[in-house]
Amino acid sequence: MISKFAQIDPGAQLGANVIVDSFSTIFEDVIIGEGTRIHPNVTIYPGTRIGKNCEIFPGAVIGVIPQDLKFNGEYTTVEIGDNTKIRECVTIHRGTNDKLCTKIGSNCLLMTYVHVAHDCQIGNNVILASYVGLSGHVIIDDYAILEGTVVAQQFVHIGAHAFIGGASLVRKDIPPYIKAAREPLTYAGVNAIGIRRRGFSDEQVREIEDIYRLLYVLNSNISKGLESIKETIPESEIRNGILNFIETSDKGIIRGLI
Repeated sequence: MISKFAQIDPGAQLGANVIVDSFSTIFEDVIIGEGTRIHPNVTIYPGTRIGKNCEIFPGAVIGVIPQDLKFNGEYTTVEIGDNTKIRECVTIHRGTNDKLCTKIGSNCLLMTYVHVAHDCQIGNNVILASYVGLSGHVIIDDYAILEGTVVAQQFVHIGAHAFIGGASLVRKDIPPYIKAAREPLTYAGVNAIGIRRRGFSDEQVREIEDIYRLLYVLNSNISKGLESIKETIPESEIRNGILNFIETSDKGIIRGLI
């Protein structure tokens, strides 16, 4: 159902059973998948691609040009997967020449007043609580959760299944499977409850705990921790994934327990 008070450009493509409520504006070169609902007073700019069965709440602004002085009008997009909910007053900006796309995966929840800047790459099943602010080029892997008012500096990488406590400032990369909190942001243990809820076995949880115990608790620095992990933890998909994340980190990872 399309409200007669909505403004939809003829160049927009809307799938079957899309609902657009009153006073929403959808510009040209927008694609919206079937079953998605656009609540009142939503603005969707050119270059936006929204998947199936999403829900966009009042005041959201999606696909506006980036707040980046290097942006020179190049053609870029915002891509949003299926079943994602975008709550009131969320803002999502298009990409720049860096990645040409700002991407948000499927089954995500972006709560009120979240800001996602240009070229961010957000995986599936990610939760960004109210007032989270992501600077440009931030990468967030699947199943990460950021509590309210978390602010991430540009180019940081947040690993899969990570959990970041509220009001945190993220200046360095957050390895997968861990909790991060305090100021300055530090390792606060393994996100054992979260990963068990997602089907990780007790054996897998113990492996992750053993890896981060070596990295953050039993060794005096990250280099020695990595050596200990390689010497004592058998190769596995989890072990190799954690090591690869840390060893390829450009900004370096957060510090251990104070």
